Amino acid sequence: MALSLPAIMKTTAARLSALYLLLFALCAVLLVFYMTSLSARMLTAQTQETINDEVLGLAQAYQRGGLPVLVRVVENRSRQPGANLYLIADANGQILTGNVQSLEPGVIETEGWTTQPFSYQRFGEGELDRLRSGATDQPAPQGGDNSTPRSTGEKGHNAIALVLRLPNQMIMLVGRDLGEPERFRAVISRALTLALGMMGLGGLLIWFFVGRAALKRIDSVSDASRRIMGGDLGGRLPVTGAGDEFDRLSENLNAMLARIAMLNEGLKQVSDNIAHDLKTPLTRLRNRAEATLAGRHKTDDYRQALEGTIAESDQLIKTFNAILMISRLEAGYSSEQTGPVDLAATVSDVVELYEPVAEEAGVTLEATVPEAFTINGNRELIGQALSNIVDNAIKYSTDAAETPKVRVALERAGSEIKLTVTDNGHGIPDDADRARATERFVRLEKSRSQPGSGLGLSLAKAIMTFHNGRLDLLPANPGLSVVMCFPLRETH
Repeated sequence: MALSLPAIMKTTAARLSALYLLLFALCAVLLVFYMTSLSARMLTAQTQETINDEVLGLAQAYQRGGLPVLVRVVENRSRQPGANLYLIADANGQILTGNVQSLEPGVIETEGWTTQPFSYQRFGEGELDRLRSGATDQPAPQGGDNSTPRSTGEKGHNAIALVLRLPNQMIMLVGRDLGEPERFRAVISRALTLALGMMGLGGLLIWFFVGRAALKRIDSVSDASRRIMGGDLGGRLPVTGAGDEFDRLSENLNAMLARIAMLNEGLKQVSDNIAHDLKTPLTRLRNRAEATLAGRHKTDDYRQALEGTIAESDQLIKTFNAILMISRLEAGYSSEQTGPVDLAATVSDVVELYEPVAEEAGVTLEATVPEAFTINGNRELIGQALSNIVDNAIKYSTDAAETPKVRVALERAGSEIKLTVTDNGHGIPDDADRARATERFVRLEKSRSQPGSGLGLSLAKAIMTFHNGRLDLLPANPGLSVVMCFPLRETH
């Protein structure tokens, strides 16, 4: 989706990028001025140090031979390549010797360092400028006068100098041209400005391409979100595989959407199952009450009808409690507390509880618990899940071809603790039926001769999910093995 510049600048990414670029540009400009001024100060300090050394040497020459020796040394040094500025003038400011032809007015009137750079011309530069400009008919001035005004267009230089008064009131000026420091400063300014421009351009290009890609990713996420809100609950946010923050966010949101879809599907199944499977017991209750009221009966008949109604109602209440428990466990909202649970003790309690039931049904119930295993969980929930599985195993092993037998085994397998309940009945030979057996209200028995609501394995599966485990249904040939797989925890 193409966005205009005002629309782009309304996005958080664009605003942050613009703020970053502004801050970067401000810091870079300050850096340019700081480095330029620092380099200028350093070169100026170096220039002043050089001038002080020159002045010290000239002072020693003046002490050795007076003014004649000083003039001779100044003339020798002024003729050397790259020489400093040398000037000796009388008390009136008339230039006597040196390599300076003219100065700005007032430079040699004040003793000490010049307060600011001044312009000057070296000896002979005025004639060279006039020759270049075609003014050959004008004679060059002889000697120098610091008060002589320059003609327009004359080329000058900038310098700093130290002005001294000799004991005979003559004036000596020693200075240094600032052309090299100014050129150095100009080079640094151009280099930093160029670097600033290149970095700014690079920042803009990076912002354009990277920011544009990020905006496209956000647009795709927004489009997918609108489709999902529009009713496409099977839609998912795009994942590019880059592994960045957008992908991690999309993966987490997709997991959340998958969880919501699963809960919605579970809610739909519960509603459908309640409408179909609970209709029969409610109809049976109504028919029993209607039949009781249809004729004249004895008191015992009414009592018996009411007792049957209460039993049916209790069974319905248990069914609704199981449905609510499954829903809470699957949604992760259960308030059940967890703590150390000894699985061996839980197995022993459940087996002891169901031994009379198995004996009455003619089923052999045995347990194999080689050692104690302690996990972090809820003892009541685990006991309820195991009770449901053992109860199913006893009911569906009574029609076994050989002696009905149910065996409960507890063992460690790698990083898991497995609690297995195995019977030798007909089992569930079909893989699809085994997958459906843990759904709510699913009863694979066609005749429905055995009591039950089809919620036992569903509740056991929800309890295992609550404990971060799983419930596996495996063929035992003959029979069925229901395996409760708990993740291994440290023993408390």
